[in-house]
Amino acid sequence: MLQLRRSDERGTADHGWLRSRHTFSFADYYHPKFMGFRNLRVINEDRIDGGTGFGAHPHRDMEIISYVVKGALRHKDSMGTEAIIKPGEVQRMSAGTGVVHSEYNAVPDEESHFFQIWIQPESFGGKPGYGQKSFDADLGSKKLVLVVSRDGRDGSLPIKQDADMYISRLKEKDVLDYQVRPGRGVWVQVVKGELTVDGKVLGAGDAASTEEPQALRFEARGDSELILFDLSP
Repeated sequence: MLQLRRSDERGTADHGWLRSRHTFSFADYYHPKFMGFRNLRVINEDRIDGGTGFGAHPHRDMEIISYVVKGALRHKDSMGTEAIIKPGEVQRMSAGTGVVHSEYNAVPDEESHFFQIWIQPESFGGKPGYGQKSFDADLGSKKLVLVVSRDGRDGSLPIKQDADMYISRLKEKDVLDYQVRPGRGVWVQVVKGELTVDGKVLGAGDAASTEEPQALRFEARGDSELILFDLSP
């Protein structure tokens, strides 16, 4: 059975320059029923004004993934990495024993829209690491693209957890089938558009999850985009 998490039920934060929706408990938002899903701890949908962003701040013991929907992010960290993250690109930062980074809107006069995702690693510590890749070409030609995995298969970015992250861009009337395997949990986050999952209508910002082995069928009601997480116990 699918469990739904509607967009307007998420936590909110408005800092003027930053507007965020929190799927799970984060910062000043707390919901005892939504502390995470398996090893998926954070899904924040952030919109930041041009020329603003997150100043230098530390992280440790977390796999941090950013996916840019619109605009661009300027990244800088204590590992010496400096990069611009653009739409269709995925960034992975393994915080390990500790890393300090900043993220700023690289577009001075336009809002940037992105998802910040945290996945708890299998073990703490280890050397911090960074990865970034554009999946835009694959997203334009394939219905389902693996962008993050433990083993880095199929050109995905590797993380320190048995968790697969897929992105799908569907055209109107496209159909996508996905099999939930025994022992796994699947969380689906809609990025854009509107689609049905086993007959349930989901719009932008909505989510659905299941921990039961089953075949999921996604049917796009218009041009749509979603993130799918396939997670170990």
